[in-house]
Amino acid sequence: MEIQENRVQEKTQTRAGYPQRIARLLLGLVLFSIGSYLTIQANIGLAPWEAFSMGVSTATGTSYGNILVLSGFVILLIDIVLKEKIGFGTVLDMLLIGKFVDLWRWMELVPMMDRFLPGLGLLLLGQVCICVASCFYIGAGFSCGPRDALMVALGKRFPKTPIGLIRGLIEGSVLLVGWLLGAKVGIGTVIAVFGIGFILQLTFKLLRFDVTAVVQEDLLQTVRGMRKEIAAAEK
Repeated sequence: MEIQENRVQEKTQTRAGYPQRIARLLLGLVLFSIGSYLTIQANIGLAPWEAFSMGVSTATGTSYGNILVLSGFVILLIDIVLKEKIGFGTVLDMLLIGKFVDLWRWMELVPMMDRFLPGLGLLLLGQVCICVASCFYIGAGFSCGPRDALMVALGKRFPKTPIGLIRGLIEGSVLLVGWLLGAKVGIGTVIAVFGIGFILQLTFKLLRFDVTAVVQEDLLQTVRGMRKEIAAAEK
């Protein structure tokens, strides 16, 4: 019964007006970038995706944001193979989050931590931001970002596996690549790897968010829907 209620709730959210849904999407992307930035500034070991992007960035001399865009495109191709919908949110996630992180780093909004306890607090705060952000932008119904689309696609194919475990396995894999490329790995990394699945599961439960029940639109559906909404408003 509770799952059915969640499905109805998320479908109702997806049917909200496009301005509200776009605002929810953008808020989620900004929160996600802030979460990623905070995990970097924690300086006690990078979280998996940050380790991957920073490792490739260091190895290639390309900015962190550009690596996020390029890796997002590669993952996008995998999502297409897995037949996950590619929508407005997928594209904006791929293009904006990395650039937002580059912006926060350039602005130096938060100093790099030089002690463990403040770094730990900042890391956990960043992880919570990322999980809350996922609820916002996935729930907007414009399709997930490339990385979360992969999580959702695998969640649908293995429905008996907790979504937190799937997320943890994905992030453990990219962490290994980042570490091999020289990214900083420490106690914070261990916390992020084993903590992200738990925090994600707890956040989704507290917000009563069923990630697999959200009705997602692809790009074509969004264009058609926006045309209908504009036409209805003009009458």
